[in-house]
Parts: sequence; C-alpha cells; structure tokens
Amino acid sequence: MSASPTETFEHGRPSITAVVLFNLGTPSAPTTAAVRRYLREFLADPRVIEVPRAVWMPILHGIIVPFRSPRTAAKYASIWQPAGSPLAVATASLERALQAELARRGHHVTVRHAMRYGEPATDAVLDRLHAEGATRLLGLPLYPQYSAATTATALDAVAAWLRGRRRQPALRWVRNFADDAGYIEALAAKVRAHWAEHGRPERLVMSFHGMPRRTLLRGDPYHCECRKTARLLAEALGLDETQYLVSFQSRFGAEAWLQPYTEPSLRELARSGVRRVDVVCPGFVADCLETLEEIAIEGKQAFLSSGGSEFHYIACLNDDAHWVSALADLVERELLGWPTRTAPEPAQLEASAARARALLAAQEA
Repeated sequence: MSASPTETFEHGRPSITAVVLFNLGTPSAPTTAAVRRYLREFLADPRVIEVPRAVWMPILHGIIVPFRSPRTAAKYASIWQPAGSPLAVATASLERALQAELARRGHHVTVRHAMRYGEPATDAVLDRLHAEGATRLLGLPLYPQYSAATTATALDAVAAWLRGRRRQPALRWVRNFADDAGYIEALAAKVRAHWAEHGRPERLVMSFHGMPRRTLLRGDPYHCECRKTARLLAEALGLDETQYLVSFQSRFGAEAWLQPYTEPSLRELARSGVRRVDVVCPGFVADCLETLEEIAIEGKQAFLSSGGSEFHYIACLNDDAHWVSALADLVERELLGWPTRTAPEPAQLEASAARARALLAAQEA
C-alpha cells in the first residue's frame, strides 16, 4: 500500500463542516464529443453495468459510444438551457438555496455539489473542501431511493478519495430518503400546485428510472423503495389504486428490466380510453434528460399518438421552496452533534449548564 501524500497542516486552524450534494452527472455540452466523454466514464462504472469487463469494454468502446453518442447529443440539444445542462443548473441552484436556508437557521456550514460523472468532479470538490479545512463531511446523494448503481457508486468515489488522504475528515452518509416525510410532502405540494392550476387528470403516472430486473433478484432494495415512495405519495394526495400507476423508464439493452415500462404503459392508457394523464418522476429531484426529453417530449408523443388527448409533465422538485425546507430539515437531523451553530442557542446554553451542574453535584457527592 502506498503512503498517503504529505499534506500541509496548520495548528489551530478552525475546522469546517461541509455538506456535499451528489448527483449523477451530465455532459458539458450537447455535442457528440462531450457526450462521448461522458458515456465513456458513466458506462465504464462496474456498478452501473454489471457485466464482466472483458466482455463489456469492447462493446462499450466499439459499439455503444460510437453509435449512441450522436443520438444522445441530439436529445440533450433539445432540452439544453442558455445556462447549460438542466441537471447542472438545477443542482447548482439547489446547492445555493440549501446554503442560504441553513445559514438562515443559524448553521455555519459549507454546501457544495459534486457529480459522480462529469463536472464538478467528486475528487475536485473534495480536494477543495479539504484545502479549505473541512474536517467533517456529510455526503448526501440526491437519489431518494437507494440503488447500488447510484448511491453506492457515489460512496465508492468518496472512499477512493479518502484512501489518498493522510488527514481524513469525519464522514457521515445519507443512505436514502425514499420515505422521508418532508420529501413526500414536498412532492405532494408540487402535484397539488399543478392540479390547482391545470385541474386533475384521470390518471397520475409515477415514473421511476428503471433498473435491470436481476438487480432486484440480487438484493438491491431500489424497486421496493420506489414502490414505498409511490404509496406514500398516493396517500398524501388521497389517491386510491385506480387513480395512479407506477412505472419504470429508461430501459437499456435487451434484458428484462423492472416493469411495467413507462412508454408502453402510456400507450396502453391512451388506447384504453384515458384522455388525460399527468406524469411525475419521484426518483429524480432535479430535471434532466430522463425527465425533460424522455418523459415531457417522448412520453407525451407516445400518449397523444396512441389516442390520448392531454398530457401534463409535472416538473421535478429542483429548488422548490418546500423541497429546500425539507432538505434542510434532513440535513439538520444528520448533523446533530456536530458544531455547526454560528452562536449557541439559549436552549443549548441551558442544556450545557444543566450538564455542568449535574457533573458538579456528582463530584461533590
């Protein structure tokens, strides 16, 4: 094992508590070259594609990347914003909103976001925080439902970074928030607001990102956590089982994935006489290619071309105020015990005084 690098250490330097929001990633531009770089990194992760390397890598570099990159670049171009990739823009905005909300609540913490693939790279973000004196890190993957292909690979990246550090920070990790009450209520508030403006649909479709079915059979809890989120959201909205449908999107390859699939489900709903559907994507907290292109464009076309009359896509939480507040609540719970307050609150001072009195009484006894 190689030795950790020499690192500058300043005695007496104030330590920093940092919250790092992790998202999947995005190409830097809607071009074939940028998408090619992104896919090479993303699809080479053995957590994402669980196929023997000797089999998969020739397929990835010889077939997938060359042929898929131009098509994917065109899809990105159809949703690209003036400020950049929707996922990058939304994640950066959420970082700023959470930083402001935690500061408003009296916390002195540094909030940053990192991408597992692409920029800002996980290593670069952690290097910067390390240089700034961060000695406590709370990692918060922005994946409500745990999956080895998302949450676990983000932790893999952090663990790899830690292996190269002599002075490792304390680390806490948010595994999931699929059933977090604040997250569920933020989703429900988003849907209610849409319905208040546009009326209610005949059916609400809750579309989650798909995963190969074998991941469920191997013990990945993702499918179960998606179902739980959907059930809790339906309960919060007062929906019975005939008023909503859970589906899975973004299939890749020929093998069986989690079912039912979103696009065929939308077509079947239209053919069965459903005139209007609304689609919400509770597995994504920030809008991205999978929501804005796959659902809002391709999903809409599938439903309308199959006989449906009205299709509504309900945007992700992004930096919605309800969501920012719920996320701040979650972060506060996870930071308990770490010194983050800019000044002690009266209740904290009284608690400290009570502990001191109890200790003095014990000593005198």
